[in-house]
Amino acid sequence: MTDDAAVLGDLVLTHDMIAEGVHFLTNDPPEDVAWKLVAVNLSDLAAKGATPLGVLMGYALTGDRAWDAGFVAGLEAVLKQFDVPLLGGDTVSLPAGAPRVFGLTAIGRAPASGAPSRSGAQAGDALFVTGTIGDAGLGLAMAQGTLDGDASLLAAYRRPVPRLVEGQALAGQVHAMMDVSDGLLLDASRMAEASGLAVSIDLDAVPLSPAFRQAKGESRADQIKAATAGDDYQLLFAAAPDAPLPALATPIGRFAAGSGISLFDADGPAPLPERLGYLHA
Repeated sequence: MTDDAAVLGDLVLTHDMIAEGVHFLTNDPPEDVAWKLVAVNLSDLAAKGATPLGVLMGYALTGDRAWDAGFVAGLEAVLKQFDVPLLGGDTVSLPAGAPRVFGLTAIGRAPASGAPSRSGAQAGDALFVTGTIGDAGLGLAMAQGTLDGDASLLAAYRRPVPRLVEGQALAGQVHAMMDVSDGLLLDASRMAEASGLAVSIDLDAVPLSPAFRQAKGESRADQIKAATAGDDYQLLFAAAPDAPLPALATPIGRFAAGSGISLFDADGPAPLPERLGYLHA
């Protein structure tokens, strides 16, 4: 599988699952779990420049009515926020205490210009990213009780915002696009591999929020932590360096002939970390 979504004519379809203990913590509020389930799927549509048409959900009941009620409230809020209808789905019953697992299929309409893939980057293209990177990783540490930080970091982890408007604006201007879900470095390497190219990334250019800098810093180690954390759900795309972009984004690297990923900063080449991001298996 080389992409996060399927394109069938002018329809874009994507399906993501989230599991307790893997994608969310047992003590995460159910309202936020519902938000995240919808948001991560809409993020895949955003990377295709698609307009959401609706979602189908698979829900696991465990007999905890208060938790279920909180989830439903969060589901209503996120669907209303992004103006997306729930079209249907299915429920199953799990034994009490079993880890919760949810699945959601999102359906969208591709833009008239076509849905960009992750495999269209060209040698000489710049690599761009929207927003800031690393906040959700620190938010997870806050949720786990291992870090004190600004509330915006926790919100980035629990309630990511799919970049639908930016994706729709960028779709006709980029050569390749995907969302940052498993870590900036890992996802950039996936785009480069799918495009048959090498990519180099300037760690100093990776955009960090003031909240991240206050909680951690901006050393090379901090930059790598941000770039490998995942759960950012920003848009990562390839475009000509001088392309007039209709959305705010930061140039962070360059594609070239070859293969693999390399890092550098003001001090010169930087070694690759042992882990580029989160691997599901």
